[in-house]
Amino acid sequence: MLSILIASLASAAEPFDRLKFHEAPKPLPAGAQTEDWPRFLGAHDNATSTETKLLHTFSKAGLTRVWEVEKGTGFAGPAIVGDHLVLFHRLDGKETVECLHAETGRRFWSFAYDAPYRDRYGSGDGPRSSPVIAGESVYVYGISGHLHCLDLVTGKVRWQHDVKKEFSLSSAFFGCGGTPLVKDGRVIMNIGTDDGTCAVAFAADTGKLLWRAKHAWGASYASPIAATLHGRGCILIFAGGESRPATGGLLCLDAKTGEVLSASPHRAEIAESVNASSPALSGNRVFVTESYGSGGEAIDLLPNFKAKSAWQADNLGVYFMTPIVQDGCLYACAGQQPRLTEFVCTDLATGKEKWRDDLGGKFGRASLLAVDGAFLCLGEFGDLAWLDLTPKGAAVLQQTKLFNAPDTWTLPALSRGLLYVCQNQRGARGDTARLICYDLRGTP
Repeated sequence: MLSILIASLASAAEPFDRLKFHEAPKPLPAGAQTEDWPRFLGAHDNATSTETKLLHTFSKAGLTRVWEVEKGTGFAGPAIVGDHLVLFHRLDGKETVECLHAETGRRFWSFAYDAPYRDRYGSGDGPRSSPVIAGESVYVYGISGHLHCLDLVTGKVRWQHDVKKEFSLSSAFFGCGGTPLVKDGRVIMNIGTDDGTCAVAFAADTGKLLWRAKHAWGASYASPIAATLHGRGCILIFAGGESRPATGGLLCLDAKTGEVLSASPHRAEIAESVNASSPALSGNRVFVTESYGSGGEAIDLLPNFKAKSAWQADNLGVYFMTPIVQDGCLYACAGQQPRLTEFVCTDLATGKEKWRDDLGGKFGRASLLAVDGAFLCLGEFGDLAWLDLTPKGAAVLQQTKLFNAPDTWTLPALSRGLLYVCQNQRGARGDTARLICYDLRGTP
């Protein structure tokens, strides 16, 4: 019956010219636990997944490709709920949202709009912000400040805002980039304006402005995180946009009102720096990090919501990945330059470094995803590995080459045993930028 249902849903989607289907994935193993991947850092906002019974041994031929779709420019990762996968990229000069069937790559609908933008550093004109699926809606925030709410089933616009125009956004190094947080009926965004509005919340169903958070720190490239602290619903924002002198740090906001409960400065001194790694949360302790000089800092949010620095580590600077909290430790890929990165394990309670391993240099500025008792590592040149990271040390368990291309900076998405990887640049063999679906299901 399940195969019939999948076939029925897939038949509602259509093949298109940029899709290449390779072969159907294996059936899910009996008893495998699965979950959706509705937003940038997964269902739990921390780069972890509860999926089980995955494939942990790679053959010499590498991972089996299920399908691939040529994509345009951008660094947005896909969002997946059920059979719907949403891809956000710049294609033929327009920011484009496509809803694909997650298992076949066939397309349900496509929506595109004009969004003029040219990156002054030559690092691409595509979106940095990933789509979010919440309920029956899709939310996308483009590089030039356009926010759209689309119907997940039809792709029709439910509401929209030209955030850059309506709120007079401050200048940004690489355009708008933080992924919105959709939580409890609110779409919460770190925007940064000339009049000192740091964040806003819109009603998820209507787009009505609910609140503004007033603070001088601008919009970073990190994504807001929801937290319940001392029984109060809060939003954690690692802010810090283009400014001279450079300013930014951890903001704790009241989720209902946008009231700024605390502000803890953390930003490199040089102006040409960005905060791009989302906050990592454990209890009432928050870890923030950047790679331009200030490194990492653990901050305690006290019962009165004042922020207190617990410890700092200048050499724990992460370029863009979100560190993972596990076993009472932080696991991160630290370093600004690809060949000088290191995997680091730090005790979250004390700040004591347990180990530092230069095998990170083999993967560059890698992304980590904790799942099924190990860590999936996606290197920035297209290498995929299973890693064993514990408080005692690091080891590579399995490794394969997916492709050979730079700027593989997008955290892979995982849902129902299928791994979705963005190749963001043309590869060494001439292959174009692609979203590739791999079969990561274990033996049925």
